[in-house]
Amino acid sequence: MQQQTPHRVAVLALEGVYPFELSIPVRIFGTAEGPDGEPLYEVVTCGLGAGGGPVATSADFTVTVSHGSEALRTADTLVIPPFTCGGPDEPGEWLPAELAEALALLPPHARIVSICTASYVLAAAGLLDGRRATTHWNQAGRFQRAFPQVEVDENVLFVDGGRVLTAAGVAAGVDLCLHLLRRDHGSEVANRVARLCVVPPWREGGQAQYIERPMPEPSSATTAATRAWAVEHLHRPLLLRELAEHARMSVRTFCRRFVEEVGMPPGQWLTQRRVDHARRLLETTDLPVDRVATESGFGTAAALRHHLTTTLGISPTAYRRAFHARIPT
Repeated sequence: MQQQTPHRVAVLALEGVYPFELSIPVRIFGTAEGPDGEPLYEVVTCGLGAGGGPVATSADFTVTVSHGSEALRTADTLVIPPFTCGGPDEPGEWLPAELAEALALLPPHARIVSICTASYVLAAAGLLDGRRATTHWNQAGRFQRAFPQVEVDENVLFVDGGRVLTAAGVAAGVDLCLHLLRRDHGSEVANRVARLCVVPPWREGGQAQYIERPMPEPSSATTAATRAWAVEHLHRPLLLRELAEHARMSVRTFCRRFVEEVGMPPGQWLTQRRVDHARRLLETTDLPVDRVATESGFGTAAALRHHLTTTLGISPTAYRRAFHARIPT
C-alpha cells in the first residue's frame, strides 16, 4: 500500500518572532507518528524572503530558516507565532504588503492558525470578520477596539473556527496544536505526543484563570480545597450551599472569593469540570452515553448533550466517534 504523504505544516517566522512559540509546532506535530512509526506531519519553518535566510527574534539571537514564503504554496496548515510589532493599534502595521502577498500563496484548503497576538495578522487580513476568536487576555480589549467586527473571547485557551483557529497567550499554542492532533488523528496520537512532551493532553479551565485579579490576603481562607473536593464528587449534585459549607464560608463570601481566585462563578466552573470529565470518559472508556452523563454529574443523556453541544458544538456520540482512541490509518 502506498504511504500517504504527511500533512505539511508551515510555520511562518516573522521579524521579531518569539522563540518559544516558534518552536511549538515542530515540537508537537513533529513528534506525531503513525502505527508503524511513520511521521504524520512534515513541519517546515519559513520566512517572508525568497529561499529563507536569517530572521531576528524577540530575544538576543537570530534564527536562520531554510524556506521562504514559497513554502506556503504547498502548506496544508499555516501556523503564525507571535512577533514584536510597534503598532498594535494600527491594523495596517500587522499586515504589510509582503505578508499579505505571502498569505495569498496559501492553497484554498489550508488551515490557518495564530498563536497569541498573531491573531492581529488574521484579523487585519479579514479572516476573522464575523467570527469568534481569542488572543492573549491582556490584549483582548485593545484587539476588540482595533477589530470590532471580530467576536473576541478572552476566557478560552483557543477557538476552533474550522479552517481558521486562534490560540491565547504563549503555552495555549501547545493546547491548540494538541487539539489539532486530536482532530486529525484521534486522542491516542495526541495523548502520546503530550506524554512525550511532558504536557497535559488538555488543560482544565480557560484563560480567565490567568487574568490579573486582586488576590485574597495570605491569611484568608481560599476555595482551593473545596475545588479539589468538588472535582472528586462530580458524579453527584453539588449545591452552592454545600460548597460554601465545605469551605467554611457563607455563600456570599464563598462566591466572592471563588470569582477572585478562579475568574468565574462556581456554577460556571462546575459545569466546565463536568464537561471535561465527560470528555475524558467519552475518549477513554466504552461507557454508554447515559452512564457518562451520570458519572459526570449531568444526570441524563439529554443534559449531557445540551452542555457538550453548547460548549463544543458537538454531540456526545459525534465527539466519541471523533476522539475515542482512534488509530491512524
